Amino acid sequence: MRPDTPAAHTTEAERLLRTAAQYPGDREPLYLQAAAHLELAGDRPGATALYDTLLTGEPANPHLIRALMAANLWEYGHEAEARAIIDGIRRATPSDAAAWEITAETLEAHDELEAAESTLTEAATLLAAAAVEDLPHATRSLLTTRHRIRRMLALPHDGWDDLADRLHPAAVPLDELHDPKRLWSLGSSDPAELQAEITRLRSELGTYRTALSRPFPVAVLHWPEPELDELLAAYPELEAEYPTYRAHLTDLEASLRELAQAGTPNLGIVRATVPSYEAFAASESTHPSNPALLPQYATTLAARARATPWPPARTAPCWCGTNATYATCHGGPVSS
Repeated sequence: MRPDTPAAHTTEAERLLRTAAQYPGDREPLYLQAAAHLELAGDRPGATALYDTLLTGEPANPHLIRALMAANLWEYGHEAEARAIIDGIRRATPSDAAAWEITAETLEAHDELEAAESTLTEAATLLAAAAVEDLPHATRSLLTTRHRIRRMLALPHDGWDDLADRLHPAAVPLDELHDPKRLWSLGSSDPAELQAEITRLRSELGTYRTALSRPFPVAVLHWPEPELDELLAAYPELEAEYPTYRAHLTDLEASLRELAQAGTPNLGIVRATVPSYEAFAASESTHPSNPALLPQYATTLAARARATPWPPARTAPCWCGTNATYATCHGGPVSS
């Protein structure tokens, strides 16, 4: 469960920094999470210090770190420095969609809608020019954000907006979801109108990034068949969780689809191993046979950047490890 008080966020940041000291290979994602917690605790100078520390080395994703740093700096009065960082990101034309989107969201948060829209248009031209029907999740999210901002600016649909419409999976169309006037209905005294707006807002919640959802995904465990056999041989108490390997794979895909349908962003799969799981159980001072430990293990692996984004591209190999493409394996239609 995520903490919701400044003190709890500070404590969680300190725990993540201790973990980073134990696992230096995972320092970057752990520092990003710690910085997010410090921001939520109100310690924005502390978060900036962590971003600075990462940037003094050779980070795997410097543009993402700079985008997060710019957003943080602007929030506590360092607008000029934040703008300079944003300008540098745009000039660098990064291949990471998240860096572009966070940059645009920062501009939007400070009523720079035209600049946000032009930033996202640059990104769309760079990142979505090919294979437009099979884009990564981060690029799809970028197009959705661009659609929303253009709707706020009352701009007519263009080709990227049409693509965002086609890629949007929810029942509520983007034009309706992003209609600025719909907020007026929240003042209605008609219960039916209010309920309809609540439904629309719930659908929209999944498209927004929060400080804690940026660094790591919501992830589920995948036990390769040999690892699952070893796990159940050692801890038969977990057979209720994993009755068969085939059922495990089916349940995994079904869980992810359910989360996606509910609007949960940034989903991932983490590959589990018995030695790693046993070490995690020992670190938590509990026995590996405890099923309540499994989701905690998945979250910890994801926090250490062990997650593979889901869903894969339809033409990419399936996450389950077969040679089949995702579209012909677990990405196919659900059988009734």
